[in-house]
Amino acid sequence: MGRRPVFLAILAAALVLVPAAPAVASSGARFDLDAADIPALQARMASGRLTAVGLTSTYLDRIHRIDGKVNAVLALNPAALSQASASDARRRAHRLRGPLDGIPVLVKDNVDTRDQWTTAGSRALRSRPARDATLTTRLRDAGAVILGKANLSEWANFRAAKPTSGWSGVGGQTNNPYVLDRNPCGSSAGSAAAVAASLAQVSIGSETDGSIVCPAGMTATVGHKPSLGLVSRTGVVPISAEQDTAGPIARNVVDVALTLSVLQARDPADPATLTYPRTQPTDYAKHLRPGALRGTRIGLWRLPVLGPATDTIMTSARNSLVKAGATVVEGTPPYQARLLELEFPALLTEFHRDIDAYLATRPSGPRNLAELIAYNRADPLEQTCFAGQELFEQALAAPPPTDPGYLAGRAELSDLARRSLDETLAAHHLDAIASPTNPPAWKTDCEVGDNDVIPSSTPAAVAGYPDVTVPAGFAGPLPVGISFMGARWSDARMLALAADFSRVAPVRVPPRYLPTLPS
Repeated sequence: MGRRPVFLAILAAALVLVPAAPAVASSGARFDLDAADIPALQARMASGRLTAVGLTSTYLDRIHRIDGKVNAVLALNPAALSQASASDARRRAHRLRGPLDGIPVLVKDNVDTRDQWTTAGSRALRSRPARDATLTTRLRDAGAVILGKANLSEWANFRAAKPTSGWSGVGGQTNNPYVLDRNPCGSSAGSAAAVAASLAQVSIGSETDGSIVCPAGMTATVGHKPSLGLVSRTGVVPISAEQDTAGPIARNVVDVALTLSVLQARDPADPATLTYPRTQPTDYAKHLRPGALRGTRIGLWRLPVLGPATDTIMTSARNSLVKAGATVVEGTPPYQARLLELEFPALLTEFHRDIDAYLATRPSGPRNLAELIAYNRADPLEQTCFAGQELFEQALAAPPPTDPGYLAGRAELSDLARRSLDETLAAHHLDAIASPTNPPAWKTDCEVGDNDVIPSSTPAAVAGYPDVTVPAGFAGPLPVGISFMGARWSDARMLALAADFSRVAPVRVPPRYLPTLPS
């Protein structure tokens, strides 16, 4: 394991029993922080029963007391309390900036913040970037309190052939708060685990294929991988411009919807954001309503490869969908084997292209992929869990983005991913396709790496279509999520369906931080 950096010493805590539903005192009244959503918090602040400083202090206190178990928070923002104080001043002056004003948000540490390191988990990038990512600016402009940076799988799990999700050379290993020796999945491991443990109200993750939805599913949180182009990628450490997107993670759908409303914006520096329709909603929370599933047709993609416990939960989920008034049609989207065959070679070429372009924006540190490889060879701590860097080396040797073979492969890959979803939706007149997000979490083990063959995220990830996961059930104490995927730009619809499923099947319970499971 990587040695935890000195600045994380403030997060160390004794292994004490943690309340399953943390209570917060606000002007003499106590409330359940785990269950509170942003509208409820804003109502308390509006009535004077809570302040942004009080809420931020509560989250900072929980990080100090609890994150020694979970190791989800890479670094705290020293300016968090001053940002909260500024929010309280705006409230007194009746100048609030919207529903995220005063709300503590953690940002995955591959998202640039001008006042903190942005490392992608790598010791090679221990420095401040030149400027904020566009999405960071959106959060600041909305009045959100940037609580700090979340740990992640180093380089978003795109370095070693057999990585261990949730481990980084800067932050060490993030643990699953439900069972601490189990994995939180990657790469947005810290973002999801922190929200599950009530260490932040909302977090920002990023995904190339599964890196928002899998950690959210593994930690009984809500994760939204938006349609590609809704959220700017400027200032986010890349893997592939063809697939990357950032998105929100929270304990409930309304917080995800409110956060997406803030993140969404056109950015001239990211041409993908110039393509979303002018009819796209700007307030996703307004589209959440009870009964959204009534009269819908939902395709259920069971994925028995994820095991009998997951399949049993999907049977229960099917019953919940029917109870909510949906017609369920079971089946498998086509072209799945070919998608898995084509995706990896395309990502190798795109990573080399895009990481070199990103590193050129940094004021210091390695300037290209070759220098990153050299750094890792010289740093023993970078070889303690992600022992290899085979993907880096393969990307360095991959065909250039002008190569005819690469261009043909990427064109076929993107086309088949879109057809996989579009043809399935059209053939069965479906409103969405639902599938298991994840199996029960595997044991974290650096020697063997991940056990993460989870194909459900691939069609939406490659196509650039929305994917929303919410808790579906538990295999013992381990969460399993259900994902709702739909046509491109149908984010509002997928959020509404996911919210209604959560209303009909309110399965989530807070984590208990079990050390392990019985043998």
